[in-house]
Amino acid sequence: MIVTGADQMDVRAWLQRAGILITMLLATGAAIADDGYRQADGLAVYLGLMPAAVVRGHPTTHSESTMHGGAGTARHQQHIVVAVFNAQTGARVENARVSATIGGLGHVGQKTVQLDPMTIENTVTYGGFVILPGNDRYDITVVIIVPGVSRAVSVTFSSDHVQ
Repeated sequence: MIVTGADQMDVRAWLQRAGILITMLLATGAAIADDGYRQADGLAVYLGLMPAAVVRGHPTTHSESTMHGGAGTARHQQHIVVAVFNAQTGARVENARVSATIGGLGHVGQKTVQLDPMTIENTVTYGGFVILPGNDRYDITVVIIVPGVSRAVSVTFSSDHVQ
């Protein structure tokens, strides 16, 4: 196989982005109390949380700086990211409607956020911003509606948030 200069640049860019993503996930992995993976009703669902400051750090010309309306400046704001796959085939689900409901054990009420589809490196994940206002264990229930499937799929994750 012959690799041209343009192909080498594509590979380098992909590896750089993959390295950044892995670093971010490792850095935020301690924030997730469980393993960030659930399987239900034929879907494999991955959840990640990272500080919104990571997104705010992008230059204003970068497409991620404006996703979901842009990262706000609220303290303890997190960027929630969900990836959905067909559990049997491994195919990415790119046409779903996804929401997350977040509630803390020590906080009154819950907040539901619609997660927007995000295309990064030709793959679709779903994301949005949430505020985790205090030290607490948060339950995050992700609801996925896939066109052509008769009912929604729901999975719940837990996350410890420490200020």
